[in-house]
Amino acid sequence: MISNNNIVSEYKGKPVVLHKLVSGNGMCATITNFGARIVSLFVPDKEGSLRDVVQGFDRVEDYFPESHSSDFGAVIGRYANRIAGGRFSIEGSEYQLPQNNGPNCLHGGPMGWQYAVYDVVEATDRRLELSLLSPDGDNGFPGNVRVTVVYTLDDDNRLRIDYRAVTDRTTIINMTNHTYWNLNGDQCSPILNHTLFIDADQYTPVDETLIPIGCHDCVEGTPMDFRTPKEIGRDIESDFEQLHIGSGYDHNWVLSQPRDINSRAAVLGSPLTGIMLEVYTDAPGMQVYTGNFLDGVEGKGKVRYGHRSAVCLETQQYPDSPNHCWPESTGRLTPDRPFESTTIFNFLHNDRCQRFAK
Repeated sequence: MISNNNIVSEYKGKPVVLHKLVSGNGMCATITNFGARIVSLFVPDKEGSLRDVVQGFDRVEDYFPESHSSDFGAVIGRYANRIAGGRFSIEGSEYQLPQNNGPNCLHGGPMGWQYAVYDVVEATDRRLELSLLSPDGDNGFPGNVRVTVVYTLDDDNRLRIDYRAVTDRTTIINMTNHTYWNLNGDQCSPILNHTLFIDADQYTPVDETLIPIGCHDCVEGTPMDFRTPKEIGRDIESDFEQLHIGSGYDHNWVLSQPRDINSRAAVLGSPLTGIMLEVYTDAPGMQVYTGNFLDGVEGKGKVRYGHRSAVCLETQQYPDSPNHCWPESTGRLTPDRPFESTTIFNFLHNDRCQRFAK
């Protein structure tokens, strides 16, 4: 198993470390500077036993792209989600990015920030600050971008992620965390029994390559409606075109309270463990991905992560925003306006999960 709070490997000549954050209530997060990834997150269940609720690997080397091309637990950038055709224009110049997801660019390209080694700026038992310089031309993106990611764990079992990015040239930005959640305490079990609430009246329909078609549709009367909590598996096999396209849920929800960090964007709960996860964010959208393409990769403890054995809750700018006219989500970063965003994962482990599910 991975050791704690020291240099455990190196990647391209840079030291790769693991750092542990511990709350006063037993919650413990292990984070690596390789991709700023959440490696493990132990949360007390309804019986008081600690459960690791994130998928990943036992060895940090298994996160390296030479072993697995994966986004487990990673901070994604320079642009999370998809860019149509890998192309966008800024100030009259067109840029071509790698096309690593069919015709599109996904998660910043094949060597996005999930495979970068961040510098450790500060590390305590409650806070970890990481920094990365993405040079001009990195994966085809313009501008030098300095990124800061700060993880903070408090005594109320809240794991907070603060993102900040500055640039010397207009570019595009979309940062998120790509943790694969399974609150059942059994990382190979399907998450179809998880109850999910999303505070969103609209979602973003996509074409056959999962690129937004340019509008938002109402969730009312569709399987995309999670405004009343329901099991993820209840409607996932419905005869609904968008679910056929994504092989399940793999869509952006337009949050009803954008920019409000004090409003719950989503709630995820497991009836088996009683663990409930509340998501707070000031991002305008959230991509929900139900592990539709997990194909049996060997993870922690030699467990095979199968189809729909995890769900991702990716707080974000909307997919392909630079190619659309969405004023609330431009995906643009300029020298005079830093990108700043916060997401909080708040864990509860009492009977509130059962009441929520009802």
